[in-house]
Amino acid sequence: MTDLTRDHVGLSDTYASRRYFRKFEGIMRHMLDVAGVLRAEGRLNDDEVEILTRYAVKLTHTFRALGFKYLLAGRETGRFFGSLTMDSRDSGFPVAEEIMKMANDAQQAASHLDGMVSVEGLKDQMVQTILGDRQIPTKLQFSLSQRLYYEELAKGDLFWVQNDPQSQWLGNVEDRRRQFRLHWATYDSQVNLPVIYLMELEDTGKIGLPKDQRRWPEVQAHLAAQALGGLKLLTIAKGFDEDFDDLHPKRLRRFHLGPMYSDAYTRQAGPLREVLAEAKAPEGQDWALVWTEEELLSDRVIEQKAGWFSTVERQVFALDPFAQARGEDLGATRQERSIILPARVFQVLEEKKPAGFAGVRKFVVSAGGRVLQY
Repeated sequence: MTDLTRDHVGLSDTYASRRYFRKFEGIMRHMLDVAGVLRAEGRLNDDEVEILTRYAVKLTHTFRALGFKYLLAGRETGRFFGSLTMDSRDSGFPVAEEIMKMANDAQQAASHLDGMVSVEGLKDQMVQTILGDRQIPTKLQFSLSQRLYYEELAKGDLFWVQNDPQSQWLGNVEDRRRQFRLHWATYDSQVNLPVIYLMELEDTGKIGLPKDQRRWPEVQAHLAAQALGGLKLLTIAKGFDEDFDDLHPKRLRRFHLGPMYSDAYTRQAGPLREVLAEAKAPEGQDWALVWTEEELLSDRVIEQKAGWFSTVERQVFALDPFAQARGEDLGATRQERSIILPARVFQVLEEKKPAGFAGVRKFVVSAGGRVLQY
């Protein structure tokens, strides 16, 4: 058995922890810029960009909340509260257990806030401690950070380990044949990465899927249970197609956000580690984020017998013929890897030209924050 926690490290230094969260807030902003580039290319439409933006915003809120929780990491606060645990080898992201703990805290956020001094009251006490006692109000700073943490949780709109499927009506193909787009997301506990799913389907049921009190909860539970990064898209789509006779998946996509590489925080193997080390980029620019998109398309429909007198539609999905020729089993129609990185890191990547990056799309963040594509 492999011990998945052996590469989990705690950020116990105050300034390292704060830089880590600032880095991720910037990366999330750049992801939105990349989504804008893909929309301009016609790779994503407005609705899809809005969905991806919504999840990026949820991730930003999650990192902000964790940033408040661990704002005083490494400082003597009079109370042991630990430090952020991150996956330094596989993902560069916080471990899934951090998100699980935060979900538990969110359930009790209101009661915690009721028993805490207000932000204004804590600030007044801090001023009195500084001016009257001539001391650094570390314990009050900690209380304020926890107050802000629970306030952020109380606002909601956070990215959880399981973000349940939601639906969007796309129109009707014909009478009693509706089109929907479903989207959901998970924080994969095996690799500690956020993963976003989009599925377009046709519904031939008597009642539209979101309003069907029988099918909709079943669909949500089914998709949530199958949202595992280790499962191929073909496995997920075929299982869905076979379990729901009147729901016909036509397109399934999966976006893996990460890993995040950073010379200051991660220990991943491979050429990117060498590139980052050689770039010696300043604070806030020593990172690279991998973005992988998988897509599975229905190629055609066949009819299968269901009982004595009826038939049901089944999808035949198109698989990437080039991957099959290379002996790879992607379980998808296509897979595309991209990487988002600052300009200085990109310059070193271009100079070294490591193997395996020729076919990877590069989204380069300039000094002014503009995203360029190479």
